[in-house]
Amino acid sequence: MRVLMWIAICFLGGAAVAVEPERQEWRVDGVTREGLVYAPATAIIASAPVIFAFHGHGGTMKNAARSFAYHTEWPEAITVYLQGLNTPGKLTDPEGKKPGWQSSPGDQQDRDLKFYDIVLASLKKDYKVDDKRIFSTGHSNGGGFTYLLWATRGDTLTAVAPSAAISNQNIKDLKPKPVLHVAGEKDTLVKYDWQLRTIDAVRKLNGTYGDGQPWEKLGKVYPSKSNTPVLTYIHSGGHNFPSDAPALIVKFFKEQGKSR
Repeated sequence: MRVLMWIAICFLGGAAVAVEPERQEWRVDGVTREGLVYAPATAIIASAPVIFAFHGHGGTMKNAARSFAYHTEWPEAITVYLQGLNTPGKLTDPEGKKPGWQSSPGDQQDRDLKFYDIVLASLKKDYKVDDKRIFSTGHSNGGGFTYLLWATRGDTLTAVAPSAAISNQNIKDLKPKPVLHVAGEKDTLVKYDWQLRTIDAVRKLNGTYGDGQPWEKLGKVYPSKSNTPVLTYIHSGGHNFPSDAPALIVKFFKEQGKSR
């Protein structure tokens, strides 16, 4: 697969061109976990950023790759769409019949945090990963897991972009980090008011100032003296992931990657 990708890039004059992500497997505490990985051939010889993208509760890696499509927005980056396991949901699916992600430290024996660790280690073994440009994003339960990664694996991450989510951690346990939070004003599942409280707490944590400056369509950026801005993209929808969000998230990641 990598050889074919390398040949394709050579014929295209060195330009990175996104192809379909490749299914990979990892063993985590004796359990086979899977994900879809897009890696440009250039990542074998040149430093590359990494995007971890997490589906919502009940979602799949395939749907995430199709709806998020970060690998087409930023084909020079390594993009990883991981698959969750059946997990009880705090707001839906209390019996845990659908796939999702652990919600707090120690939940599910930290199986998903271990999964992240193993995948990141394998990427560093196979590719030239840029340690200063590792990002996480996710929607709903996947956004909550992104907040959990910030709390527990924040030293490995450059910036995060949760959507339709709140932090289940004590904000004081987080270390300041650039964040873009996507929220819908009509979200009745992860209520909009809950998300605003999380945004306000993160702004205080990051030491932002001012009332926010315009950033792209519907976006705001709250600058920080510690170079850890908080950005928001508040849309008029509900508990959905806007079609224009991936491009904005990639733009945000690129901006933060340059400033580190």
